[in-house]
Amino acid sequence: MRYRLATIAVLGIAAWLLPYQLNSYAMHVVNVMLLYAILAVGLGLAMGVAGQINLAQVAFFGVGAYATAVLTVKAGMGFWTAAVLAVIATAAVGLVVGTPALRVQSHYLGIVTLGLALAFTNWVTNSHLAGGAEGIPGIPGPTLPGVDLSDGYLYYYLELVLFAVTLAFGLFVVHTSLGRRMRAMRDDSLAAGAVGVEVPTLRMTAFLLASVYGGVAGVLYSGLIGYVAPETFSIANMFLLLAMVIIGGRQSLVGCVVGAIGLALIRELLIDYPTYAQVAYGSVVVLTVVFAPTGLAGLPRRLGSVAARLGWRGRGGETAGALGAFHPYDVTPPAAGDATAMLEVRNLSMHFRGVKALTDVSVTVPARQVRGIVGPNGSGKTTLFNVISGFYRPTDGRVILDGRDVTAARPYALAHAGIARTFQNLRLFSALTVRDNVLVALDPTRARSTWRYLLLPLGVWRRDNALRREADSLLDRFGLVAFADNQPSALPYGIQRRVEIARAMAARPRLLLLDEPAAGLNGDEVRQLCDIVRSIRDSGVTVVVIEHNMGMVMSLCDHVTVFAHGAIIADGPPAHVAAAPEVIEAYLGESMAMPAPTVSEAQR
Repeated sequence: MRYRLATIAVLGIAAWLLPYQLNSYAMHVVNVMLLYAILAVGLGLAMGVAGQINLAQVAFFGVGAYATAVLTVKAGMGFWTAAVLAVIATAAVGLVVGTPALRVQSHYLGIVTLGLALAFTNWVTNSHLAGGAEGIPGIPGPTLPGVDLSDGYLYYYLELVLFAVTLAFGLFVVHTSLGRRMRAMRDDSLAAGAVGVEVPTLRMTAFLLASVYGGVAGVLYSGLIGYVAPETFSIANMFLLLAMVIIGGRQSLVGCVVGAIGLALIRELLIDYPTYAQVAYGSVVVLTVVFAPTGLAGLPRRLGSVAARLGWRGRGGETAGALGAFHPYDVTPPAAGDATAMLEVRNLSMHFRGVKALTDVSVTVPARQVRGIVGPNGSGKTTLFNVISGFYRPTDGRVILDGRDVTAARPYALAHAGIARTFQNLRLFSALTVRDNVLVALDPTRARSTWRYLLLPLGVWRRDNALRREADSLLDRFGLVAFADNQPSALPYGIQRRVEIARAMAARPRLLLLDEPAAGLNGDEVRQLCDIVRSIRDSGVTVVVIEHNMGMVMSLCDHVTVFAHGAIIADGPPAHVAAAPEVIEAYLGESMAMPAPTVSEAQR
């Protein structure tokens, strides 16, 4: 921590003294670099942290600059009034641009945002309000009492302060609740929704943040240059900005800044060779994507991993320690309402075109029960979980949670209502640490509370520290403290399974859905898993388990439901279900059949 503070202090002093070493032209170049750095931080938040491909950042830049120009030159407003309104206008445009993110992702979102950026350039080129191809000259610069901001040297300090504020705010977002939820959404939006992340609202928030950064850069640009024209906001500059973020490292805001400053310097050196410059940018981006996909910021970790593979000792490839013991939950006595059904599935059907995955399925799971769901592959078990947890909207039927109809609810709403789940194939957030995986589920903050980041940042910081203490307590319960700072992908498979259950329990569920939790576990790990599930049940949580390990099902479950071809073929206590002829024929086989109890055994 002291090293970081010392580094920040040294960089701050160097940046403050920089103008004393430069001539006026070099000072102008540095001012432009800072503008690109602010733009790169905004793009890094949207694309690197939140995973939203945004090729409209240069359009946000243009909206901020043109709005300032129109409001000052044509409406006669003062610079600072126009600046505030310009940033608000850019934020509004950001929300509009972010709307496609609710329906399309990946390269489709990139195509849509690129089209919107092209539309903006075309509009300002042909609009009388925007001055057409000639642009808008004569923009008045900002004024401060006793400070001549028309001087490029003094304007630098204004930019430097705003750059420091925007970078600090971006880092604050990344390392607290909002940033964790954004990174979880980037890594796996389905799993993020299942632990309570409001994915649609978060996508809009990412574009809103990017647009605000673009608006601030646009305002500063108009005050610096005093003139705006369409060529400044061209697609070529958009791809230059994109190259800055990719080369620096899109998942690191500091990396984005380094990439912006570095590429801006290279651009200046190659200003007399524009053709070679474009080829150089493209080549460097391709090489970065192929050989260093995490950019310059990710090189230390990649080098550490290489060192670990070569047998050198280093932090990158080491596992922190051994798996600790699970500490059981306190037994909670049944409440008066526990006699009611926690989960009811009524006449549920799920059809995928001509495939009938579920047909008229009805299941009732009482509170505080461990219910086993078994059946051959393709019998509809995971489809049932996907419907219950909101990933699929059923063709027919209803899902009732503790008396409340939740059939049409989104996954994040169901998570907040008390449903948590694991997945058949592990869906941990691979780029987050074990602690952060748990923190994402542990954090009940709703998207509508994002305003606190602007008005109550100290409260956000205190709340985050409290959540970290709670997360460490939960990791200790599951014996995972030694792995808190590891990424899940670096851990053995059995430990990853336990991390996934710990993450699900961090959401404080009333109903826990476990999809083949024993898959890939050895005998000792299965026994530990059974102890964990029983403890969870005893704490008052209802558990539904899909499992192929029939020994585990028979010893763990209070009640078993058997599926075949999308329908229920048996339902009852484990011993009776295992002896049912239709179950033996469809799933268990003769070797698993349990002998029917004799008369004397039945009377005992």
